Amino acid sequence: MPYHSYNRRPNQVRQNFRGRQPVRSKLKKDDIHRSKFIKPARSVEAVKYEPKHLFSDFAMSDLLHRNVQAKGIVSPSPIQDQAIPVGLAGQDVVGIANTGTGKTIAFALPVFHRLMSERGARALILAPTRELAQQIEDECRVVAKGSGLFGTLLIGGSPMGPQLRDLRSRPHLVIGTPGRIKDHIERGSLELSAFNIIVLDEVDRMLDMGFVNDVRKILSGAATNRQSFFFSATLDERVKALIKTFSHEPVIISVKTGETTDNVEQNIVPFDSKEEKIDKLQSILANEEVAKVVVFDDTQRSVERLSKKLQDYGFKADAIHGGKTQGQRQRALSRFKENNITILIATDVAARGLDVPDVTHVINFSTPKTYDDYVHRIGRAGRAGKKGYALTFVEN
Repeated sequence: MPYHSYNRRPNQVRQNFRGRQPVRSKLKKDDIHRSKFIKPARSVEAVKYEPKHLFSDFAMSDLLHRNVQAKGIVSPSPIQDQAIPVGLAGQDVVGIANTGTGKTIAFALPVFHRLMSERGARALILAPTRELAQQIEDECRVVAKGSGLFGTLLIGGSPMGPQLRDLRSRPHLVIGTPGRIKDHIERGSLELSAFNIIVLDEVDRMLDMGFVNDVRKILSGAATNRQSFFFSATLDERVKALIKTFSHEPVIISVKTGETTDNVEQNIVPFDSKEEKIDKLQSILANEEVAKVVVFDDTQRSVERLSKKLQDYGFKADAIHGGKTQGQRQRALSRFKENNITILIATDVAARGLDVPDVTHVINFSTPKTYDDYVHRIGRAGRAGKKGYALTFVEN
């Protein structure tokens, strides 16, 4: 792009007022019976997909063709094969697909083709979490390399100053989370009326996280005559209502195969005391089959404490939670992706934005608040058709 995202400064730490962490109330958990955490993986018969196109068949700019070719991919995934031609034709797209199926490329190529070919076109991509927004931006940098387009990333945990500077340059592309986008709208630094391409990724998760009013406000402020892309793992009534209000005769493309958790082997780990609990966790993590694992705990403090304890025991571990700056979170996630660490201890902030395809195990060191949170947690394992494992610690 040259993609001048000035707000990506991992070494710059945001200070809370008077240096104190915000006080968070303890939320009551649903009473989830232990039997809900026990379920064998279900073998979903994989039907070999025969794409109708190669990437070289798509009517898009030569630069995009070269960048895709440089990525080494020739045949599109099902969602890419069906959504890209519709997007390139200028139609609204509703894509229903499992996570880890290549949705970013499915909307990025049509978006960048239009940005490069239509003077004055501007695009907004919304994602539910900072981590997912960051991952989308990383993919976009590769896809649009050398295009001369300018974009910015608007997420919490990053300083406002560089974001404000980026916005004054009228970027072609804005990628962000609903909360931070709303912040900029309210302070007058982001005017959406010129944005005629809108992408909502993981719409169902955005609504699960309580962003429905923010999303509606954002969509209401965008250009009336626009192209919209909605991508979601489910198409429930809430998602349908949003799409009906903010799209025009969309083409619905569904390539979902089974539930996200079908290929995750689920079981419990009973324990009687705190000492036994940590001993059992160490034993599990020492098993060579547990190659790459996300461990979930309740609070920022407990995540930090568990991370330090596992490091003291010699495990390659790091922590990620909402109390860390975006730079700290991104460094931990990068180390995890690059296998510099094999254990990531997290609060639920990571359950809705973590996309690492080779996670073998998810361990719920504490039970989740709701069953929906549980489903999001264990969905980090067994991605892209691979079998995963989920273990939940339950006190006797």
